[in-house]
This record gives sequence, structure tokens and C-alpha cells, in this order.
Amino acid sequence: QVQLVESGGGLVQPGGSLRLSCAASGRIFSINAMGWYRQAPGKQRELVASITSSRRANFADSVKGRFTISRDNAKNTVYLQMNSLKPEDTAVYYCNADLQVFGSGGYNAYWGQGTQVTVSS
Repeated sequence: QVQLVESGGGLVQPGGSLRLSCAASGRIFSINAMGWYRQAPGKQRELVASITSSRRANFADSVKGRFTISRDNAKNTVYLQMNSLKPEDTAVYYCNADLQVFGSGGYNAYWGQGTQVTVSS
């Protein structure tokens, strides 16, 4: 019923930039928070950044000042602009949305399939 499709990952040199996009589609009635998580090999999935429907943003300490998050509510899309990338940012990045489907009684979390970000020279 709902799909979250990410794009924009890839290989970048240290100090470079990437922009991730995630579009939610399907029988969506309402979207609350949207965000990005990442999981590096051998590590737990962690929150990178999130943004509410009123565009209040939250960031992990490790990315503050380097990453920004934004959303287009009309397009059900969230973006993650990543600047000054470091090798430790290498991970699979997952999009997450807290949304309500038409005909359902509440909000549930949905996930994208993940996109690889590799920071290496």
C-alpha cells in the first residue's frame, strides 16, 4: 500500500557532498515525522536526522553542522543534504516515515529499502 523510494546514494570523496531523496507514495492520508537512519557494517541502525510535519528538525550530534534535512509536504518527499562527508559517514541510509494510511486508525512507521553511501578516497 505504501512505498518509500530512496535515491541519491553513491561514492564520494572525503569532504564531498551528496543529496539523498525519499519519496513516499501509495494510499497515504497523512505523514507525521520523516527521517533518515543509517547502519554501518557491524553497527546498529542509528538516527541521522528527522523532521516533523511543521519542519522542526533534529540531528545526531555526529552530523550537526554538516547535514541538513528538508521536506516537501506536497510531494511527500524528504531530503538529506550531506556536506563535508567523512569516511565514518559510510553506511546504508534508510528513509523512515511515520504515516497514516487511508482507512487505518493510526500512524505506523514505514521504511525504504536503503541506499548505500560510501565516503572514500
